Amino acid sequence: MRFLILSLLLTACAGSWTPPDDLIRRDIPAGEYEIATYGKITNKNAPVHIYIEGDGHAFTAYGEPTTDPTPRGTLVRNLAARDMAPNVAYIARPCQFIMSPACSESDWTDGRFSPAVVDATANAIKEIAGRRPVILVGYSGGGLMAGLIINRHPEIKVQKWITIAGVPNHTAWTGYFGDSPLTKSLDLEKLPRVPAVHYIGARDRVVPPKLSRIYFPADQIVEIPTAGHTDFEKLDIDFN
Repeated sequence: MRFLILSLLLTACAGSWTPPDDLIRRDIPAGEYEIATYGKITNKNAPVHIYIEGDGHAFTAYGEPTTDPTPRGTLVRNLAARDMAPNVAYIARPCQFIMSPACSESDWTDGRFSPAVVDATANAIKEIAGRRPVILVGYSGGGLMAGLIINRHPEIKVQKWITIAGVPNHTAWTGYFGDSPLTKSLDLEKLPRVPAVHYIGARDRVVPPKLSRIYFPADQIVEIPTAGHTDFEKLDIDFN
């Protein structure tokens, strides 16, 4: 049932996307993958706001893995596009938009948080940010990806961890719905020790609020009463 709900939600918000003129497409070789990004760097000293895409179109409405996990919705790209900070980047997950030779179905199913996938995403962040500090903004599974990167790559200077409808722990998440576990994936065994804010939707049926409240500290949670899983287009993100 969860796959059907998620598929319908993503299909409903599917559409083409044209980036603003100042967000430049750049495909970054990262480990075994090439990762699609859009970004602008206009201040050499300011932190970089980095938006990490969700799991994308990983499963069909019938719970079968797709052949292409490229997201159908544009929420994360839209959030990056309207961010007025001098340094902004959007990062797709490995195998979204670019099907690298190393890509396999596992990369967007049971291995979507594998060491290779996490490290490739981290390498793309380092290529974009260089020595600059970063604020990581992760949507859905991208929130968990951001947390894993913070814990696994302390060399990245993360000022803040922001999740939007973020998966707090994939073992608990799949267990909650009775789904197959992500057996080839790393999980977030402990929360990163950085400032954080977690935006959750009171009507989210994909990442239920009660699951988020088990893992995220209450003083870091901001609940949006009217939001489902994809209803964050007008979110006023606190970067401070």
